[in-house]
Amino acid sequence: MKLRCAVLDDYQGVALTSADWSPLTGRVDVRVLREHLPDRDALVAAVEDCEILVVMRERTPVDAALLARLPRLRLLITSGLRNASIDLAACRARGVTVCGTASSSEPPTELTWALLLGLARHVPAEARALREGGPWQSTVGADLSGRTLGLVGLGKIGARVARIGLAFGMDVTAWSPNLKEKRAAEHGVRLAKDKRDLLGGSDFVSLHMVLSDRTRGLIGEPELRAMRPSAYLVNTSRAGLVDGGALLRALREGWIAGAGLDVYETEPLPADDPLRTLPNVLALPHLGYVTEGNYARYFGQAVEDVEAFLAGAPVRELS
Repeated sequence: MKLRCAVLDDYQGVALTSADWSPLTGRVDVRVLREHLPDRDALVAAVEDCEILVVMRERTPVDAALLARLPRLRLLITSGLRNASIDLAACRARGVTVCGTASSSEPPTELTWALLLGLARHVPAEARALREGGPWQSTVGADLSGRTLGLVGLGKIGARVARIGLAFGMDVTAWSPNLKEKRAAEHGVRLAKDKRDLLGGSDFVSLHMVLSDRTRGLIGEPELRAMRPSAYLVNTSRAGLVDGGALLRALREGWIAGAGLDVYETEPLPADDPLRTLPNVLALPHLGYVTEGNYARYFGQAVEDVEAFLAGAPVRELS
């Protein structure tokens, strides 16, 4: 009897064309769900007959309560090798194997710079004016060369962002709770004395931290008020790093010049969320990891994960 597999949140409808699923033919029936299902009852109704689920990053929380309603589930695959929204202990308790895939740090690095450059040169406003017959040049862009880029976090992605900033001729400084001067120096980056020093001295601030209990709300009202009124904040990491209410006030009241955002506490972002309409926000629908190469990696390795599981030798298990 064939197993059943559901691929969740395939927004673009490309999961089955991004990889070769033919190795599973005859053994697994694969279907995709294009729309996100935030309602638990709707989600259970859609996948309760499945032994295998493929989830995208942290779009769908898989906790003990959901697992209890999916008694047929045997294999859970997530894109990436870390997914904070999966209760691994609950999965183990129910005998559900959890596997991941590789994920490249280049795509979110590139999108960080798309947001930063879009803000600096007012790309959305100028492109809209040109398309709609508006004024020919209405803004003056911010220079990057000679300006200060402040990085909150200097891990794999932060270090890549730093190298590009240096190539632009920027002064790059970094801070995180555990960042040491030696690592900063290895990447040609100046270590800030503390968080306030980094925020107050930067023209552009970009966040590259893992969200945890310790880092949630890392950027709140005091930190946003410490930034320059001419400074921009870019967040392609996790929305929870920033106090959302404080950020809205900062944008509305001009504590900072603007923000480039790719992550939100609720996704998809509600239609009436003010972040959709604030003029000093450049917002994208969580595209940081959404590239052809990453999708080929995600879904290609998802197929490998299923094959290995069926062979009794799971690979890339999360623990």
